[in-house]
Amino acid sequence: MSILAPKESPNTDGIHVSSSNNVRVSNVNIATGDDCISLGPGTTNIDISGITCGPGHGISIGSLGKYPDEKDVDGITVPNCTLSNTLNGVRIKTWAPSPPSIVSNVTFQDILLKNADNPVIIDQQYCPSNSCSHQGDSRVQIKDVKFVNIHGSSSIPDAVNVVCSKSMPCQGIEFSGLNIIMNGNGQPTTATCSNVNADFLGNTVPTHCS
Repeated sequence: MSILAPKESPNTDGIHVSSSNNVRVSNVNIATGDDCISLGPGTTNIDISGITCGPGHGISIGSLGKYPDEKDVDGITVPNCTLSNTLNGVRIKTWAPSPPSIVSNVTFQDILLKNADNPVIIDQQYCPSNSCSHQGDSRVQIKDVKFVNIHGSSSIPDAVNVVCSKSMPCQGIEFSGLNIIMNGNGQPTTATCSNVNADFLGNTVPTHCS
């Protein structure tokens, strides 16, 4: 299957999954103006594999925490995907402030980046229009998330950007087998993190959070 929309088209998610369980999406080519794939509240036991994405905003969990009584997100696996010239790579995004919910047991694995902007993101201050008050923290608890063998090239030096909630810091965030270099010059990239003790395992690029 191929899903196509113009790069400039607003709110054109390629595939959106919400309030669903035991869903598998595989071997899809997506070029669009928003998320290639987005996973909303109440998604459990979801496998997203073999996706070719670009242009687009990458593969996202969220946004979460915008409405009361959102169901938890649990058991998400995203293996063997390619992201080319995307605005974002793999991402979890939550609003602040927000009602409470949980995101847990997530693995992004064997992801190939080709000149991707913002390759790895956890953003618990998500605000797409920059009009949010941010008078409070996200109460979406993010825990047990693994980024495994994410490799390729980034268009920006800060390839990993993890901004977790001050009141509910992320737990169990693990990076292993990262090898993300700058597109064009091959220089190593960096990582920025807040409100999280992230583990970088083995020889990784970036090597640690600043």
